[in-house]
Amino acid sequence: MLAIKKQALGSASRILLRANVLSGLAVRASRSYSKLYKSSDEAIEGIKSGDTLLIGGFGLCGIPENLLKAIARRKDIQQITAVSNNAGTSDYGLGTLLQSRQIKRMISSYVGENKEFSRQYLGGELEVELLPQGTIAERVRSGGAGIPAFYTLTGVGTQVETGGIPIKYGKNGEVLISSTPRETKVFNGRKYLMEEGITGDYALVKAWKGDELGNLVFKYAASNFNAPMATAGKITIAEVEEIVPVGELKPNEIHIPGIHVHRIIKGETYEKRIEKLTLRRSADEENELPESMKQRIHIIKRAAREFKDGMYVNLGIGMPVLASNYIDPQITVHLQSENGILGMGPFPTPNEVDADLVNAGKESVTVLPGGTCFSSDVSFGMIRGNRLDMTILGGMQVSSRGDLSNWMVPRKMVKGIGGAMDLVAAPKSRVVVTMTHTAKDGSPKILKENTLPLTGVQCVDRIITDKCVFDVVPNKGLLLRELSYGQTVDSIKASTGCDFEVASDVAETF
Repeated sequence: MLAIKKQALGSASRILLRANVLSGLAVRASRSYSKLYKSSDEAIEGIKSGDTLLIGGFGLCGIPENLLKAIARRKDIQQITAVSNNAGTSDYGLGTLLQSRQIKRMISSYVGENKEFSRQYLGGELEVELLPQGTIAERVRSGGAGIPAFYTLTGVGTQVETGGIPIKYGKNGEVLISSTPRETKVFNGRKYLMEEGITGDYALVKAWKGDELGNLVFKYAASNFNAPMATAGKITIAEVEEIVPVGELKPNEIHIPGIHVHRIIKGETYEKRIEKLTLRRSADEENELPESMKQRIHIIKRAAREFKDGMYVNLGIGMPVLASNYIDPQITVHLQSENGILGMGPFPTPNEVDADLVNAGKESVTVLPGGTCFSSDVSFGMIRGNRLDMTILGGMQVSSRGDLSNWMVPRKMVKGIGGAMDLVAAPKSRVVVTMTHTAKDGSPKILKENTLPLTGVQCVDRIITDKCVFDVVPNKGLLLRELSYGQTVDSIKASTGCDFEVASDVAETF
């Protein structure tokens, strides 16, 4: 027994000695080896014309603003292919590289309110490859993970599948380059599209904290596209708000391990602009709103009745996101925002505003107790994985079969695909569309067949307008369920572009 104890003590001593030696080596290594660069100008050395850059951020939230400024100063860097969810604003973020004409092609999901982005695209000055937001996130994640391609339901039945989305316009509005058709395959009786992984020559990302080994921590919703982009660059350059000593970041706190990061800087200055600073309104303030906004609130208050206790729900940008302010206080609804929030709360008060907390519409928001934040690829994994009970989206047109159009008016207006195609492709998620019943010119938006490019095929379950509520009945068409106060069946017929059935108990309810 004594011999066994001596042997055990000897082994323990050798283990402790070995651990101390390794610990000493690790400390010395961290002191002698560093990925820290002195400035953003130094960090971007090597980027050249024609490179593909993966750029993190969502809107202006979490963008690598110092690295982008450094590239803007390098006028010799031209013909960039930029992979980014969007391009910031006309005067900030990636938009500055559009202004300086350093970008040849954007691979994005959303143009939004960036007028310069839209102008260059429609004017034939810029190539734009528009993709669903979740598809971009997964293509980048797959590229970083060494996966050459994958299959997805997103985009089936739309121009993403068939090709023909304009990439480059001519000066007279003719299409010079368009997207190509996707390869398809059937799994379990359903058609899927094949999408290829994306990698870049460089990835430019922004984090909250980092150390000299390249370990990164994000703050709130600023993880967004930064996390997948960081893994998919041949060379990843990270800028952070704070450099901390090696070892200060606990292993379970680190979001991106340093193996993915090649260069890191402490950002020189941060403006951290908020694209759409939106604050909570009081009831009195709502009464003073213009009629157009009152109309939207009228629609969304009815949409809020769709919430049921315990639901997980995604709210689309624009009108739908207003529903977060009208949830019955007696129930719990978990709101998901595709840029990486679960447990999203209402708009903030002035004291609650945080530039790292925005929703999918780039508006300032709050997170409720128990809420979580994560990256865009994780977010769309939830969506594709049928974790959501319901999605509420805006619409430009809905057909009697439930086809949805909400992202583009060819040659005139390009909002971008955004996350809508991913959301409506999830087969088990209920899809509710909120929109005005007619366009500004009085023409109907509910039609027998859509005339605009499709977002999804036979995907809508319910339509809520300022005039009524329709259900889409599979293989039958529209059923008029409810009327807004002051509306009649005849007034609905006069403003709707297709036939419909009327429920026996139809009544004025909102």
